[in-house]
Amino acid sequence: MAWISGGEFSMGCADPRGVSFGGSDPMTDARPIHRVGVGGFWIDVHEVTNMQFAEFVKATGYVTVAERVPRAEDFPGAPPENLVAGSIVFAPPTEPVPLRDETGAAHLQWWAYVPGACWQHPAGPQSDLEGRGDAPVVHIAFEDAAAYAVWAGKRLPTEAEWEFAARGGVAGALYPWGDTFKPAGQWMANTWQGRFPQENTAEDGFAGIAPVGCFPANAYGLHDMSGNVWEWCSDWYRPDTYATDLERSVPTIDPQGPGDSFDPAEPGQAKRVQRGGSYLCSDQYCARYIVGTRGKGEVSSATNHIGFRCVKSP
Repeated sequence: MAWISGGEFSMGCADPRGVSFGGSDPMTDARPIHRVGVGGFWIDVHEVTNMQFAEFVKATGYVTVAERVPRAEDFPGAPPENLVAGSIVFAPPTEPVPLRDETGAAHLQWWAYVPGACWQHPAGPQSDLEGRGDAPVVHIAFEDAAAYAVWAGKRLPTEAEWEFAARGGVAGALYPWGDTFKPAGQWMANTWQGRFPQENTAEDGFAGIAPVGCFPANAYGLHDMSGNVWEWCSDWYRPDTYATDLERSVPTIDPQGPGDSFDPAEPGQAKRVQRGGSYLCSDQYCARYIVGTRGKGEVSSATNHIGFRCVKSP
């Protein structure tokens, strides 16, 4: 872990459209930019790995959400044959597809629910973790991450702690390393190159998830705060969180997030904040490798690009 001494910073990001690699999303839920203070804390220098998560499972016998058979009462009306343990796996189409449509469900074209997919079998039941002990653990639902953190004597970071650490003391920068996406032509994070979602040219050296620590650390010594896998934060997600925080007359100190969740796109789904983007992020579709931007995830859902890291209070 690395010690983060804390301080005050401007949280959020300006509209990145028009910036090189900034993408087409205005990122409205990351504004208004507002002043936030955080106390000192320890944070994992990299995402929790398969090897680390395996130690937790061996010690506790924990079974992740993806490994549990869905209960009929939680999915009323679902055919019994659909109530099968599994998780969501990226499944790139073979031909170009529209990235957005009027239904808001275009993304379903490149995701598939795969029975048997879980942290031990990230691509499905025929896959395993051979040679991937140092890769981030994935297919992690929120409660899985929280359970590991408790076992390790740690906790999940607040959204404010995560962003403060990711910035590495570089005020207002677009990325954890500065304002240039590829300084001197160097890839600084594991993201998507090529035409999303059907062609990843892997110019950064990785067509999928990279082992932790393959890309340069930020000024605080933290790796993969941009790209590779999404990371859970403890805060409930609401798009108006920052506007509410700004109504206060003094800087918010150690914000814990709102008391409940609301996502206008899926009003009935409870969601937590995710940060950092993943290897699937591209300026064509999801430029959330930008350090001040926000992601969101339904708490019981997991995919093969969602992981986490932990923090610890002094």
